[in-house]
Amino acid sequence: MLWHAQSQAINPVTSVVIPVIMAGVEEVEVVVAHNERATLRVGDVFLKIDADQARTDLEVEAMARAPVPTPEILWRKPPVLALAALPGTALGRLGEPSAASPAAWAAAGAAARMLHHAPLPPWPGRQSLDEIASHLDGECEWLVTNGVLPADLVTRNRRVAEAALRPWTPVFTHGDLQVTHMFIDDDEITGVIDWSEAGPGDALYDLATLTLGHEEHLGDVVAGYGTGVDLDVIRAWWSLRSLRVARWLIEHGFDPSSPGCEFDVLRSRL
Repeated sequence: MLWHAQSQAINPVTSVVIPVIMAGVEEVEVVVAHNERATLRVGDVFLKIDADQARTDLEVEAMARAPVPTPEILWRKPPVLALAALPGTALGRLGEPSAASPAAWAAAGAAARMLHHAPLPPWPGRQSLDEIASHLDGECEWLVTNGVLPADLVTRNRRVAEAALRPWTPVFTHGDLQVTHMFIDDDEITGVIDWSEAGPGDALYDLATLTLGHEEHLGDVVAGYGTGVDLDVIRAWWSLRSLRVARWLIEHGFDPSSPGCEFDVLRSRL
């Protein structure tokens, strides 16, 4: 699930009836909701609602295979998956400075390395290089045609993104390793959430997603991760991801132009 600094934005969601009886709980918090998926919090329970059960199947299987801590599955009644809250707090949030220490960021890098060293999951990766490039070009055209971003800004970042479009050796990736998906307590990783995009992929894409908008912590993450990190490719993934997700964010009620978010990431490449 795409989380964002503006994650409270809500679009219509398919109605479901969820029987929740929890003593002492007085309210339901909408963590994120749009017309594809929604996540609610009731006390120490997170309820993930997704009409696409194949996506939930993948998430459950990925959590079972991942060699890093993941949330406990409390129960599942389609279209709802109930997960226990993780201890600690998120490593950070896009668009906001992170209060986490360098040691915590290094621990996040080490956790990513552990995941990438695990056996590949049996399902295929989501997109080929040609499919990624084709989608990127389509999104760049949409951004310029609709006047969302200046043509020179899009063109410059499309050139930067080219460095990410190279063959890679697939590893077990999280696929959406945003800073809000990594939880820490006392500089230790307590868990990683939102595994619906997991599968074989590029290790550097995970590292780029983790550090998007937090370039100042890239060195800490790399220190924890170890060798085999091409910083130019990570920066290329920052541009590529920001260009590709902009339309989705806008159409689902989020704002990539918020300070420190995707459009600022693209401007920082100039």
